[in-house]
Amino acid sequence: MIHITLVVGAALTLVGCGFADIRSPVPEFMRAKAPEPAPLEPAPDVKRMLKEKLDSVFTAASQPTHVRVSEPRPNLRGPGWTACVKAEVISVTGKPLGTQTYRIEISEGVIADRRQIEPEDTCTSESYEPI
Repeated sequence: MIHITLVVGAALTLVGCGFADIRSPVPEFMRAKAPEPAPLEPAPDVKRMLKEKLDSVFTAASQPTHVRVSEPRPNLRGPGWTACVKAEVISVTGKPLGTQTYRIEISEGVIADRRQIEPEDTCTSESYEPI
């Protein structure tokens, strides 16, 4: 009976080894290897992208002028890149709104998302170049 219990216990232990992921509380040599991070895309040409598709950031009605862009940075929240874009814009009623700044997310060479910056964004400390 003791022999059968030891064999079953050893078998269950070995079966569990095949399912040990990288966070399991087992010795390191028994854990699965951590997946390799995805390779970083080449840095996008943000200036060219904005010249071709400025309406993906600013509406045509806002008549953006003095458009400036920061250097692209790797996106810390996922794959792709981010950059900051500033422009002087007007409201739909024709009144100047002043400078508006947006953080854009670029994935696979396309502007995938844009959002107005928040106080904790790094866009306020970036350097900008005109497009």
